[in-house]
Amino acid sequence: MSKLHSAVKVGPYEFSHRVVLAPLTRMRAEEGAKPGPLMAQYYAQRASEGGFLIGEATIAAPNGNGYLGAPGLYDDSQIAGWKQVTDAVHAKGGRIFLQLYHAGRQSNSQLQPGGVEPVAPSAVQHGGVAYTEAGWIPNTPSRALTISEIAGLVESFRTAAIRGKEAGFDGVELHAANGYLFDQFLQDGSNKRTDIYGGSFENRARFLIEATRAVISVWSSDRVAVRLGPSGTWGDMSDSNPEGLFSYVAQELAKLNLAYLHLIEPRVLGNVDDDSKDPNPVAAQLIRKHYKGVIIAAGGFKAASAEAVLQAGDADLVAFGRDFIANPDLPERLRLQLPLNPYDRPTFFGGTDVGYTDYPFYSTETTDAVAA
Repeated sequence: MSKLHSAVKVGPYEFSHRVVLAPLTRMRAEEGAKPGPLMAQYYAQRASEGGFLIGEATIAAPNGNGYLGAPGLYDDSQIAGWKQVTDAVHAKGGRIFLQLYHAGRQSNSQLQPGGVEPVAPSAVQHGGVAYTEAGWIPNTPSRALTISEIAGLVESFRTAAIRGKEAGFDGVELHAANGYLFDQFLQDGSNKRTDIYGGSFENRARFLIEATRAVISVWSSDRVAVRLGPSGTWGDMSDSNPEGLFSYVAQELAKLNLAYLHLIEPRVLGNVDDDSKDPNPVAAQLIRKHYKGVIIAAGGFKAASAEAVLQAGDADLVAFGRDFIANPDLPERLRLQLPLNPYDRPTFFGGTDVGYTDYPFYSTETTDAVAA
């Protein structure tokens, strides 16, 4: 029997299969970083009875955005829009976790309140781009956060988690991968601090652990999760000892009894595959040695490779991104081994319903794909 299509328990929730919608930045929020009816339709299409979705990266603090059109939960005015989304998912019998993030240095002053510099653990020159009204443009040089500002950001994640509960989410995932702020603190290529937030593994992980504990104070640990990108290089990220670092972080997170740990394989950079990297799920294999709780693996998986990582015991669920974008009924297509719609990469980020809610469902009656 296929393990991918077997039942699994995550925290207090029972899921009928192990195909997860990965958190995907689509940049379709309305003015004020508020989700609208189009976003609710998108998530509802991908929800299924007993299925699990993870919402897209959601801004936790006013200075935390790196993409025009990204949704937020840093203000009470954004709760109602997300409630539309969670209600739509629950109506289909699915569950959805909120993913909270802060872009840190992966931003541009055009996206910052008052046009100020983006913030980071350290003022380290780097590449990367942000999405603004002018399109994709280089990131603005950042400045280092003070200790008091770090404490303020921990509180921002706590209050955003409260808003997430009010919006009807089923749990919260903290995005500590892809070169965003938590990741910037973890990796020593971006963290040059000499205070309690820099230097040792313990110090560099401090911000993430503090924020995770703050969210747990709102939700309870079995409905809180963390996403990591072991050895991830997206956003000019690097570390002198990635295996040691992420093994340590996994061990510390294991002590918190989380709902799950979500891992991005280093073979994926943003939304493209890096053919120079090991095609095997090396991140899940490494972290499983240090984390015995539920693991979700993500990063370029297909049906066969997803089944393989589950059978190996290195992961318990698999998150799909690009194929779930193009196939709102992906779990059923994988179960029945049906052909998949191709995805349209130019429509991934921002825009209208095109490449967002217009992908067809599969019709077993006519063998034609029909729009839902």
